[in-house]
Parts: sequence; structure tokens; C-alpha cells
Amino acid sequence: MVNGGIRAREVRLISAGGEQLGVKSKQDALRMAEDANLDLVLVAPKAKPPVAKIMDYGKYRFELQKKQREARKKQKTVSVKEVRLSPTIDTNDFNTKVKAAFRFLKKGSKVKVSIRFRGRAITHKDIGREVLNRFANETSEVATVESKAKMDGRSMFLMLAPKKD
Repeated sequence: MVNGGIRAREVRLISAGGEQLGVKSKQDALRMAEDANLDLVLVAPKAKPPVAKIMDYGKYRFELQKKQREARKKQKTVSVKEVRLSPTIDTNDFNTKVKAAFRFLKKGSKVKVSIRFRGRAITHKDIGREVLNRFANETSEVATVESKAKMDGRSMFLMLAPKKD
């Protein structure tokens, strides 16, 4: 809340320099802010009485946006790539999928390895688990298992995360 948007009758006022000026009426606080060519900004609306500060609101908002931009630059987004296998995958196909997972992991992405069971293959969940464990062993030099193999409907999946250097 800024200037006229403040509803409280009294506010605990803080000057632009940061010193406390005590409890003042809203009109007195607004007058003091206008005299200084600044805004009256509600800092702590839940306090009794609410705390208001005399400051340049435009400059304050600009500084906040600048901090948020800097924080966004520093954050790292992790993407999740998916590699799909089948319980009856052949050796060469398996090796191709392992190479693809290696590429994804080297770039810093997480890899979700999933096996889709079709038809009666769902009765042989142990075969699917063996394939996923073999996949995890093949990629163990660049990846750590984030979550073990587990069923979700008709598919079983495993999450791999790149190892920290």
C-alpha cells in the first residue's frame, strides 16, 4: 500500500534515513512524505500500529526487480529427458539408448528411463526391473540413481541424475 491507499488511522513512521519518528496520524505522515517529495509506503501492515516508511517507491520497485533479475540469472533449470525401453530390448538397441542417456547426462539433464509393458508382458515385471538395473549399471560412471525402479500403471521407470563433479 502506498500513499492514499493506506487505510490505518495511525502508523509507526520511519524516516527516509531509517530513524524512527514514532506513532503519527496518517495525515501527518502523508504530509511529511510530501514535504520530502517522497512516498509513504506501508512496510509491515500486520503490526499494531502498522509500520510505514518514507521512501521513493519507484526506486524501491526498480531495485526489487533488479534483484529478481539477478536471482533468475543465477538459478539453474534442470530438464528431464526420457529414454523409453521395452522389456525385450535387443543389445544394440540397448547400447544406442545408453549412448543417448550418456549425452543427456553430460549436458546436465536428468534422465527418466521407462519401460512400457504391453499385453501379457506385464506379468514379467522382473524382466523389466533387470533391464532397468542393467541400464543403471551401464550409466553408473556418469549418473547416480535418484529413484529406484517402480511401477506406475503399465510402465516402470527409474530416474537418473548426473553425478556432481
